[in-house]
Amino acid sequence: MTYDLLIGDRSYSSWSLRGWLLFAKFDIAATVHDTRFYIPQFQEDLKPFAPARTVPVIRLPEGGIVMDSLAIAETLAERHPDKGYWPEDLEARALARGMVAEMHSGYGALRSACPMNLRQSFVDFPVSDAVAADVARIEQLWAAARALATEGPWLFGAYSVADAFFAPIAARMAGYGLPVSEASKPYIVHTISDPTFLEWRRRGLQDAPQSKYDLPYAAGKWPGPD
Repeated sequence: MTYDLLIGDRSYSSWSLRGWLLFAKFDIAATVHDTRFYIPQFQEDLKPFAPARTVPVIRLPEGGIVMDSLAIAETLAERHPDKGYWPEDLEARALARGMVAEMHSGYGALRSACPMNLRQSFVDFPVSDAVAADVARIEQLWAAARALATEGPWLFGAYSVADAFFAPIAARMAGYGLPVSEASKPYIVHTISDPTFLEWRRRGLQDAPQSKYDLPYAAGKWPGPD
């Protein structure tokens, strides 16, 4: 028996990316089921995962349903304590949990103005004050995490739930050319160059694009490796 994971459009669903990374980056096996937003089949695909209303959602090997990416993260951390979902250091772990919680509920301006789109970048994207403020806050937290980091390239050194949750934000910063400090650029580049992230992106490019995510800005080449 294994986990079942239902995800949405790989090019556009930031929360699906987070849910999938919580398995792929921690070497936890799951049977992945794909669905797409804005089609009638979406509701049909959700039915075996009731009472979930959206993705990602998982079915436990025993049959229980876990909705929401944060609940999935905590459930997997409980069930697989040896996988290192959270930093070992207590101070770092507390900060990581706070950062993940803030990511889960915050940054509405950035998320609204810059929907995740892993198919292309946007040239001369106009950055509002609200989006700039979200970017500044995220960079503040990234710097605090790196100050507590052990050896390694991720936010807290070793890969953690925090990196899974901020992966779509790093992709947005790159894809929309958002103004970030020199200190943040290596983490962004590392995130969108990570082989697991690239595996996700390449699979998404096999699907047809969704016009709902088209924006009225000049399109450019994706800034990361193919």
